[in-house]
Amino acid sequence: MAHNDEPTGHTKNAGHTMHLERHARRVNPAHAITPDELRHVHMVGIGGVGMSGVARILLDRGYTVTGSDMKDSLTILALRAAGALIATEHKAENLDLTGDTPTCVVTSFAAIPQDNPELVSARERGIPVVTRSDVLGALLLDHDALLIAGTHGKTSTTSLAVIALQQAGMDPGFAVGGQLSRTGTNAHHGTGSVFVAEADESDASLLTYSPNVAVVTNIEADHLDFYGSEESYIHVFDEFADRIVDGGYLVVCVDDPHAAALGERIVQQGNRINVIGYGTSDACTRHPSIPVGAEITEITPKPDRTDALIRISLPAHASAENSGGEANEADTSTHRVGMHIPGKHMVLNAVAAIVSSVLVGADRERAVSGVNGFQGVRRRFESHGTIAHGYCEGASVYDDYAHHPTEVRAVLTAAREKIRAMDPVAGHQRRVIVVFQPHMYSRTEEFASEFAEALSLADEAIVMDIYGAREKPIPGVTSDLIIDQMTIPTHAAHRVDEVPRMVSSIAGPGDIILTMGAGTVTMLADPIAAALHEPLQ
Repeated sequence: MAHNDEPTGHTKNAGHTMHLERHARRVNPAHAITPDELRHVHMVGIGGVGMSGVARILLDRGYTVTGSDMKDSLTILALRAAGALIATEHKAENLDLTGDTPTCVVTSFAAIPQDNPELVSARERGIPVVTRSDVLGALLLDHDALLIAGTHGKTSTTSLAVIALQQAGMDPGFAVGGQLSRTGTNAHHGTGSVFVAEADESDASLLTYSPNVAVVTNIEADHLDFYGSEESYIHVFDEFADRIVDGGYLVVCVDDPHAAALGERIVQQGNRINVIGYGTSDACTRHPSIPVGAEITEITPKPDRTDALIRISLPAHASAENSGGEANEADTSTHRVGMHIPGKHMVLNAVAAIVSSVLVGADRERAVSGVNGFQGVRRRFESHGTIAHGYCEGASVYDDYAHHPTEVRAVLTAAREKIRAMDPVAGHQRRVIVVFQPHMYSRTEEFASEFAEALSLADEAIVMDIYGAREKPIPGVTSDLIIDQMTIPTHAAHRVDEVPRMVSSIAGPGDIILTMGAGTVTMLADPIAAALHEPLQ
């Protein structure tokens, strides 16, 4: 693959002159495709969140986009309006929607069966079959790439970085795993030199990219059905760090043991890339070998937000052109951050976004202003209303994508902190009620005890049947594995339509009700809010 090896220009920022070598070390991924192969992209499963986002970017760049999905949706209607030709049935003939043969076919190997007729036909005709990440990797080649990786927090951190850069007057391209509340979209072509995207580790597709700046929010064993062992899962982040361009940056959260250990390993390897840490004061002290980019000196939960005080301190080698020179005094400044979405984890995500956006050229004051105005991402502690009157007056309903024990623990901890910061309700103790739908049989079997422990941070729980997604049921694996280990009042819900009534029978004034999981549970937030408006039966 040919690359333009000329460096980018210099960008002045808060006392530092940042210089990013855009193509200094672009290691070709195993399934690399060239921009020329994007002339006509056919996307199987084009209506999915990730696929539709890449389709929008391709269309904005002037490429021909065709595709297919099982049924029409608002997403597909929007793509058609933008110029895509889309069929709503999977068949081999869809490859010829324009009369010309596609230059590549894109699919999700996790979501689309390999005997899909379009994939079978593409292989028979010698058309390259690639993944979304392969296409995105090709789109990033002429940009300064900021990639956000980690087990948890990728979507929120990526979204925060986008908002920070936009507030700084830049127009980054981006591909996010959720819909930004402010922009109403999950992808954008952008007119600037920076592109921000999530780097998904679930199938090792993060190794498709060679970023200028890479963030690792945390590392915790997951997707063991793919990796086989915790060691293999952790190691993929070392491989990801190895793909950062010469003179680029690895930004790690020192509050997370495995992310901090990754940073320490990379520091020990030498100065090919720069390592920057962020986190709370105690965590920064525990990892002295990692240069501190941002230190959180205090966190204060409030009823409507979480406030924090951060000290940004970019050491001399946080500039690529200074990496081999003499040490210069750090440029340090203090800022107040206020997150509308509660929780320490969201503060950490915000700080990661600020540091990484500064490293690709954003003014730090404007970056902080951007994250302070962040309104959230769909399904990340997303509000579905507060009950204005009736027996549940003041109760609030939220929906969250959390589907791993650590994510569940973080969200419920944030909800408890929010409750503690709120004024009391006369005659009733505010409570946290969670409606949880386990996601995938293998994950439920692997983490049943951890789910039970995390969910028990609520005051009362309703646990639905497992949402299997792409998996077949595993004998003996049901939601009872979690329910039997819960230490709070817990109710089993075997039918989706009975959940709103169950919630209305246990909720009270001022409570926080959370629907949580990666499956169909998200459809219950509004019906629950409606049920709480009705008189108690």
